[in-house]
Amino acid sequence: MAKVLAVCSGKAEHIADYSPLTGINKHPLDGPVTIGANGIADDAILDRKHHGGADQAIYIYFQGDYDWWARDGIATAPGLFGENLVIEGPVSAGTAIGDRYQIGDCLLEVTYHRTPCMTFAAKMGDKFWVKRFHRANRPGAYCRVLQPGRVEAGMEITVTPYAGERITVSELMAFDTTKNIPLDFLRRAVTTPIREKTRFKYETRLADLF
Repeated sequence: MAKVLAVCSGKAEHIADYSPLTGINKHPLDGPVTIGANGIADDAILDRKHHGGADQAIYIYFQGDYDWWARDGIATAPGLFGENLVIEGPVSAGTAIGDRYQIGDCLLEVTYHRTPCMTFAAKMGDKFWVKRFHRANRPGAYCRVLQPGRVEAGMEITVTPYAGERITVSELMAFDTTKNIPLDFLRRAVTTPIREKTRFKYETRLADLF
């Protein structure tokens, strides 16, 4: 049985040697936390172009992937990667678009993977972090909120795998730096509840080709 290990939120602040304000510094919260349609209230999301919104309301990172990073020399802790939830059970390689997590009354649906950026690299204090995170291909998952609810550490999660095409977040991440994504992959991906930004991009490319 999967379960919630931590619920995390952050405020707008500066990180060392990086001038823009950012909400990437997340910290575990005590007690029940309400997750609404756009995520956790008061959780700072400053780069609205790439983060937040209904299709990326909650960012989940998996303890199994954190365990891998720990073996690779990273001192892991809840919130380190800017996630809202740390969960035990699934891992990135087996998590597909459309998978659902029922946590009490709260129902989440996986929509996309996390793409590393320079803010993330600055947070980790590693100028090569973007490439390192890509190579690891353990991105965690963005989710939309299908049903709001209150969530706290220790709650059990019912995982319902998506019954259609299994497009994993790790598969998606592998195409981040690829211009020529296979057409078969595009066709499969648009049958899933992938985030609308990516659906539009994929459907436009398919339409342009035929």
